[in-house]
Amino acid sequence: MERYWNQEIECMSQEDMKKLQDERLVAQVKHVYDNVKYYRDLMDEKGVKPEDIKGVDDLCKLPFLSKADLREAYPYGLLAKPLDECVRIQSTSGTTGKRVVAFYTQNDVDMWEDCVARAITAAGGTNEDVCQIAYGYGLFTGGAGLHGGSHKVGCLTLPMSSGNTERQITFMQDLGATILCCTPSYAAYIGETLHEMGLTPDDIKLKAGIFGAEPWTEEMRQSIEKSLGLKAYDIYGLTESSGPGVAFECCEQSGMHINEDNFYPEIINPDTGEVLPEGEVGELVFTSLTKEAFPLIRYRTRDLCVLSRKKCSCGRTLIKMAKPMGRSDDMLIIRGVNVFPSQIETVLIEQGYSPNYLIEVDRKNNTDTLDINVEMNPDQFSDKVKDMQEQEKDLAEAMKAMLGINPKVHLVSPKSIARSEGKAVRVIDKRKLIDNPAKK
Repeated sequence: MERYWNQEIECMSQEDMKKLQDERLVAQVKHVYDNVKYYRDLMDEKGVKPEDIKGVDDLCKLPFLSKADLREAYPYGLLAKPLDECVRIQSTSGTTGKRVVAFYTQNDVDMWEDCVARAITAAGGTNEDVCQIAYGYGLFTGGAGLHGGSHKVGCLTLPMSSGNTERQITFMQDLGATILCCTPSYAAYIGETLHEMGLTPDDIKLKAGIFGAEPWTEEMRQSIEKSLGLKAYDIYGLTESSGPGVAFECCEQSGMHINEDNFYPEIINPDTGEVLPEGEVGELVFTSLTKEAFPLIRYRTRDLCVLSRKKCSCGRTLIKMAKPMGRSDDMLIIRGVNVFPSQIETVLIEQGYSPNYLIEVDRKNNTDTLDINVEMNPDQFSDKVKDMQEQEKDLAEAMKAMLGINPKVHLVSPKSIARSEGKAVRVIDKRKLIDNPAKK
């Protein structure tokens, strides 16, 4: 029998949900217009006032927000509540070191944790479970979000963070963890380590895993389920909108239910901004209906996906989003970390290298790899292997400081990277992350 955290909301009729969304949007637009000068200026520029918005059908009248806006308004330009009413920040990495900072009131934190509690309950979690959180803690939303949701459900929470994999498995055994929360690539690595230690899924008690923060395929899901003996559930979120818990997978595992009482989704044409009908592929846009401190209206996620209201066997009526099929910008997600080519270019220029480079991303043994081929200037070339290795090491360290992950840097001879008369090809992504929609 399917369990719900908040059955009234999760199974609400579409008509009642729309009434709730209409009420919340009208109040939210007024709140933002009255308290956020940055967004008020955008609305005034477009000639729209709060009284023009009667409900979600009028969303198309409002301007979009993008990550560029969030950076321009950093740190306080989009804050809609006094700082003394805020209790927390979470943050993403920025393209050139500047971060996007999201603020939370206590009500915002409670709402976020409530959304994550829905995800944990959909994965079968109860107050009798032991929930092992192996997402990173800190400014990253993964650890904080699943931790709070686990507490809300009443699970015994193990705040492990990531890393020290053998210790993860020891705690898993000793404390009888039943739910694992981490990135899918780390779950795959835990599975490999488990078997290297001479153990099998019979030696642990995991029944479910809640995995997100990076793309993963159906094949990877099946591999993780086999290696750890659990059922693997997807979870979706954005730091800007409240981290994991914006959407979650149920037992049907055919897309993620969006918590649309808090986050109103739209699909738009990424080039024109036109709102597209249900079932068409486009860019996902979210409007925060209930966030107080950092409410984003029509925020462009750059994720490409499809929305569907097809009836779900779990009984939930919340609209579903498919796994994102890619991005409408050039951001890469590598081992759960956002990486932009512009970050790499910044480091190269700062270190005196040519801005001619090629990024190669692959996935080996369920772990993302990042190789950066960098053209040298003629005066940087050396026929001594040791000198070249030292240069590669120094550049790799500079890259790690900017990106937060370890790349492999390969210095190549001048003019050896192909030029293009059109837009330069900077990224080759060899990962097979998305199943072909045509096969569905």
